[in-house]
Amino acid sequence: MPDLLLELLSEEIPARMQSRASADLKRLVTDGLVSRGLTYTHAEAFATPRRLALAISGLSENSPTTREERKGPRVDAPEKAIEGFLRSVGLSREDLTVRDDKKGQVYFAEIVKPGRSAAEIAAETVEEVVRGFPWPKSMRWGGGTLRWVRPLHSILCILTNEAGAEPIALEIDSLKAGSVTRGHRFMAPERIGVQDFESYRTKLDAAFVLLDPEDRKAKIAHDAEQLAFAQGLEVVEDPGLLAEIAGLVEWPVVLLGQIEERFLNLPPEVLQTSMKEHQKFLSVRDPNDGRIVAYIVVANRETVDNGATILAGNARVLAARLSDAAFFWENDLRTPLREMTEKLSHVTFHNRLGTQGERIKRIAELARQIAREVGADPDLAERAALLAKGDLSSEMVYEFPELQGVMGRYYALRAGEDVAVANAAEEHYSPLGPSDVTPSAPVSVAVALADKIDTLTAFWAIDEKPTGSRDPFALRRAALGVIRLVLENGLRIKLLPLFSEGYPGADPDDLLRFLADRLGVYLRDRGIRHDVIAACMELGGQDDLKLLVARVEALQSFLSSSEGADLLAGYRRAVGILGQEEKKDGVEYSLDPHPDLAQNDAETDLFVALDAASDALEAALRDEDFAAAMACLASLRAPIDAFFEKTVVNAEEPMVRRNRLCLLNTIRAVMNRVAIFSVLEGS
Repeated sequence: MPDLLLELLSEEIPARMQSRASADLKRLVTDGLVSRGLTYTHAEAFATPRRLALAISGLSENSPTTREERKGPRVDAPEKAIEGFLRSVGLSREDLTVRDDKKGQVYFAEIVKPGRSAAEIAAETVEEVVRGFPWPKSMRWGGGTLRWVRPLHSILCILTNEAGAEPIALEIDSLKAGSVTRGHRFMAPERIGVQDFESYRTKLDAAFVLLDPEDRKAKIAHDAEQLAFAQGLEVVEDPGLLAEIAGLVEWPVVLLGQIEERFLNLPPEVLQTSMKEHQKFLSVRDPNDGRIVAYIVVANRETVDNGATILAGNARVLAARLSDAAFFWENDLRTPLREMTEKLSHVTFHNRLGTQGERIKRIAELARQIAREVGADPDLAERAALLAKGDLSSEMVYEFPELQGVMGRYYALRAGEDVAVANAAEEHYSPLGPSDVTPSAPVSVAVALADKIDTLTAFWAIDEKPTGSRDPFALRRAALGVIRLVLENGLRIKLLPLFSEGYPGADPDDLLRFLADRLGVYLRDRGIRHDVIAACMELGGQDDLKLLVARVEALQSFLSSSEGADLLAGYRRAVGILGQEEKKDGVEYSLDPHPDLAQNDAETDLFVALDAASDALEAALRDEDFAAAMACLASLRAPIDAFFEKTVVNAEEPMVRRNRLCLLNTIRAVMNRVAIFSVLEGS
């Protein structure tokens, strides 16, 4: 069984596109081969700055011959109908067979499609994939029609079997496929002939090209750690930047540079961000004090001076960048944080929601109110909310927006603000995502909740709600932030009053339903069923999320038990009969049933059990003891089962029938004090 090797060598592919491109190449080529009748055992794709490569092993030698039988017109059909059928199947009348059918004799055609060679199919598939490749952006060059991310220089495409390697007969816009590639652009630009994937990879290694991006990442990480360790330093981990750097070089050469002394007083986040965004440098810190003191440059070639010239050039560029950062830092420090905040009064937050300054005042009022609920000092919470967004008008955040909050903390500390106020400036944006750390300091929690609640109520008030995949104002993220702040800090806080205190015009109940939907997403990873959450939410007023989750978890645990499953079956039976009879009679059987109308022991026992469960439930729910509440429900299982076994609900006596239907309603009412069981799936 032959192996296929494909390489597309071009000018530099942007690092951000490489991973997706290699995955697309693998998917499109393998799908194309399979759709044309070939099979394979394994496929692996690779990307470097200059090439996409795909290795497929265990490819079948030919596609199978296929036979298809197609029914045609009747023998006595009009001549034009028969001729049309012959054209559609590509046969002559002599090739057809005649068979008896219900309505007479009918023509049948057997269409035989002979198998094709792997080489023919591969050529057809590769050309289709290359011409239609889904680059986010592509270009044309020269006089050809082909579009590629950057000019395409060569195509290597070979099939290898026991007899050796055979280039695929393929030509795309004057680029003829062959068995030749090239190594590193500067260190080994000569042509390299290959016979199979192993020789391809081995010869590229010798020609200073590491084909696998994971190998390049591992080499960069290892060499960087060794260089830093030798200086008593450590590399700041940044997986995203490491992956991007690996997409910029084919032969990574790691160099260590020192930051000039005059820049070491800049905040480490400023140094790290500037070097990352502008230079793609990994930061290196002193583990003793956490200061960023050096950087890692990854060159794309070895040099006779061991990278000295490369380091010197990068140092000059970095010095210019850091000089700008130092200028921003010093200018910002000369501006009081309060003045920075006041500038936001002239900055529009949203054309229908006023300015940032107006929003800050709302957040401050809300933070003061929330502070009492979360154990924070109201004055500090209000102060923190008034200053937390001040750095948005700073020069540093204008240059590096990702430093918002971080710089606010530094400016607040330099201004002599309370540490809790400074920390809130940095932390109030969090959590930004499911993996982001949730603030726990009371002042930070108060401001973070106020910020997110204001966002939600404001956009709810102007009816800018998320729809489908559209969520331009990140309201789902804000809702998840509220949920995490409440639950991960164990807060007992009522949200409906806070929603009412938010931006005027928002519907608090509708917003709570949205939050419940997000809560379902949050709890899904913990194995909580969405319908269990809905059953508890349907009780109404469930805006204490900590209490709601306790109820949900207890209910799910109960439903997972045999008692819970059996009781749910009894509930469904009772509600089913009740609903059917209410619909038929046109009345609701919601009056209190009379025990003295019971006609058997099972009916009497059910009255007693419901009374006992009702009293016990009231106490358990008052004490927020949901485990006890579920135990009360469990006590109803046997009496309900016995009632249905020994009692006919639709008795002949109208008074007895009515009383028994009211008893079924009591079952529903008692159980629905814990959750609305009819919402559960299957109910």
